Amino acid sequence: MTTTRRIGLSLGADLCWPKCFEDILARWNPTLKVGGETQRFEVERVTIEPFDLRRRVPYDVVIDRLTHWYANTREWIKKAILLDDLYVFNNPWSVQSMEKQTTYCAMMRLGMPVPETWMVPPKDYEAHVDLEPTLKRYARYFDLETVGGAIGYPLFMKPYDGGGWVGVTKIDDVGALKAAYEQSGKFLMHLQKGVWPWEHFVRCVGVGPQLRVVAYDPDAPLHARYTERHDHLPADVLAHLRAVTLTINAFFGWDFNSCELLARDGVWHPIDYANPCPDSQVTSLHRHFPWLVLAKMRWALFCAATGRPFRKTLDWQPFLEVADTDASFPEKLARYSAIAEERLDTAGFEAFREEHLGPLEEVAWEYFGGDEARNAVRKKVAALYPAHEVDEFTDRFWAAIQTWRAEESAGRPA
Repeated sequence: MTTTRRIGLSLGADLCWPKCFEDILARWNPTLKVGGETQRFEVERVTIEPFDLRRRVPYDVVIDRLTHWYANTREWIKKAILLDDLYVFNNPWSVQSMEKQTTYCAMMRLGMPVPETWMVPPKDYEAHVDLEPTLKRYARYFDLETVGGAIGYPLFMKPYDGGGWVGVTKIDDVGALKAAYEQSGKFLMHLQKGVWPWEHFVRCVGVGPQLRVVAYDPDAPLHARYTERHDHLPADVLAHLRAVTLTINAFFGWDFNSCELLARDGVWHPIDYANPCPDSQVTSLHRHFPWLVLAKMRWALFCAATGRPFRKTLDWQPFLEVADTDASFPEKLARYSAIAEERLDTAGFEAFREEHLGPLEEVAWEYFGGDEARNAVRKKVAALYPAHEVDEFTDRFWAAIQTWRAEESAGRPA
């Protein structure tokens, strides 16, 4: 008997990666024997429409790129988890509630070296009938200069729940701090001590137990912030970054997340790691784009084929019990990492990949050298760039993908 496992793509403005995902799966068209069952796979884009709460959803797994801002799909996915045992990445309750403020507090609780961070009340407020009496009774005047001095310069002002570098300002002195606060409007802001000067800046992109550590340049144009260098650090450092990233992802129930870390004097400081809908576009990822498409495919196929159960509750207690011990931070991190690897079933995933997913790598390598992939790149470029730059940037990103193919080819057995 053959059964069909169905993967849904919950999308917003995404263009390139879902097209590549669909094309590669169609080319491969796998039939896998898993647990005594013959399985085939289909992929479909999730549509937005009215839904009956009792009607079972037709998917085994959904890759979600929409519910961090779109309520109808978020509530559909939450219903599907509770009533239909759907597997989703990422956990919608966690995505909805875990802004940067919460994540800073949680990782401080685990002992991670998050830089000194303060929250300051907003400069302006949304109108509310109770606003004036509340502020008159309870708001206290504060001296911003004193706060800045307590943190130390340089520092960064950034929204407590922001993303995409919106509202982020580097501040070198009290004058700049006061000016930035005056312009912050209704944003609720963090002030965070800068790790400055830093020796390394990386983004660690995690998909299930898969990790890619990319050198990051925040001062570069958007298309060049992810640099060409990846997994370029010593093995012990890469192991440390893996432990930190997977701990964060498992703690918050995020199968897919990116973590920014800065190194100074041998210490890696997590500074931004509440990114459970990280950039997936070729226009940002270039050389790393095929890796991400494949990582999503591997994890989705593994979850669908094995019937991986969805962890509906976050269950922080095992992490907190470790945090409350007298162990050193390296010892605690090793224990956090063991919990994370178990929750992400690294051993099971690697065994599944070894047994079933070998052909996927070859199909993807061929695909990313052909016209279908190039057209997907061009379509994304055309959606973002002015017409006179489309050819230039299509060529740029396509060349980066060919660099990935050459790199992969060099590592293949002859």
